[in-house]
Formats: sequence, structure tokens, C-alpha cells
Amino acid sequence: MKRIEVIIGGFGGQGTLLAGAILSRAAVFEGKKVVQTQSYGAEARGGAARSEVVISDEDIDYPMVIEADTLIAMSQLALNRYIGRVKSDGVVMIDEDLVKEIARKDVKVVKIPATKMASEELELPVVANMIMVGALTALTGMVKPESLTKSIKISVPKGTIQMNLKALRRGLKLAESIKGR
Repeated sequence: MKRIEVIIGGFGGQGTLLAGAILSRAAVFEGKKVVQTQSYGAEARGGAARSEVVISDEDIDYPMVIEADTLIAMSQLALNRYIGRVKSDGVVMIDEDLVKEIARKDVKVVKIPATKMASEELELPVVANMIMVGALTALTGMVKPESLTKSIKISVPKGTIQMNLKALRRGLKLAESIKGR
């Protein structure tokens, strides 16, 4: 495996930092080298939030994302801030209800109705992050779903495990249907 770089961006309260931590732990469970960094604005909820994940089979000599293979943008602000850090031919996954304008034509855009699905189907908007992580996994294969399941079970509060796992499965299923098109 070559070095894989992912940016997950959104606003505080969407679980972008948790999504990065869960993805990172899943990769560690598979014996990969991982670095995860995070950043968030001064505001607890509503401010900018970003998680960067670097995964490799080899030692990671530089811990920051240099040129992202994948960007998960869960807000228009996140897309606007981080789209320039995605490599040409990279993948940009957007929460289609919260991101409307994409200025680049040299990236593959994947639209996921994560917030809508989390709100309407699962009746819990805060699990939109796990829908996005599930879709990322199904589309890229960067980690196994079983590793994500294990990571979720030790990363989220006990009372939310089943709902987060349900959201993960929903994202996996959705991405499988997208791949089939």
C-alpha cells in the first residue's frame, strides 16, 4: 500500500474529528502505520473542524496530508477550504445537502446524502459522519468494514454504538449501489 491521505472537513458537531479517529484506529487494527491530526475552530459547535489521516504500510516520515487522495466535505466551508489540497484525479465526497458548489473539474465527485439519510432514515443527524466513513470504505477499500466496526465499538459512547454501526452499514450499502452504476 502506498501512502493514502484523507481530509475529513466540516463544522463542529458533525463528528469530523471522531470520524478521523475511527478511520485511524481501523487502519491500526489492520497493522498499518497511521497518523491522525485534527483541528477545530474556537467555537465548540458550528466552527470549522478538520481531521487529517495518513495511512501507509511503511513508516510515515511526514505526519501531515501533503496532497489528499480523498476529501470528505460535510459543509460548503470545508469544501472551499480544502478542495485545493486534493490531488488531481482525487476523490471528493460531499454531503450533497450541505455542499452545492464544486469549483474543480479534475476530481471525482461522489455525492452522498449523509445528513438527510441520518435525519430521515436513522432519525439521528449526528451519525451522518459514519454514513460518510462507510461510503469511503466501500468506495476505496482503504480499510475493512470489520475493522471500522471494531473501532466504532471502542470509540463511541456505549449507548450510541448500535446507531453508529447502523449508519456505517447504511453508508457501505449506499456506496456499493453507487459503484454499481
